Amino acid sequence: VQLQASGGGLVQTGGSLRVSCRTSGQYFSTYDMGWFRQAPGKEREFVAYINRGGTNTTYADSVKGRFTISRDNARNTVYLQMNSLNSEDTAVYYCAIRRIYSTPYYQSRSYHYWGQGTLVTVSS
Repeated sequence: VQLQASGGGLVQTGGSLRVSCRTSGQYFSTYDMGWFRQAPGKEREFVAYINRGGTNTTYADSVKGRFTISRDNARNTVYLQMNSLNSEDTAVYYCAIRRIYSTPYYQSRSYHYWGQGTLVTVSS
């Protein structure tokens, strides 16, 4: 399985950006998906989660109310809409497929397949 993230870039504080992640293969609709991010010098952290049907979403407290995760199963794509961006959102954003259910959805070890990441830089 391959995941291709795109849509990152440079945005000003208070701005918006949408990143996408397209997955190869025919089983995308059976995958629960997550977005994580890693800022320079920091550990990778959970951002958002969406179940396979798109009916259940969960967010990290730091992005709740500003970010929205969604998916289009017909396009094999998961999205992360990011609004009211600030400098603390600067990071490489990664999408991932959850394959391990013995650990919580917000832990990176619950995910087996990862995209290459897309860089989001928020400038003032």
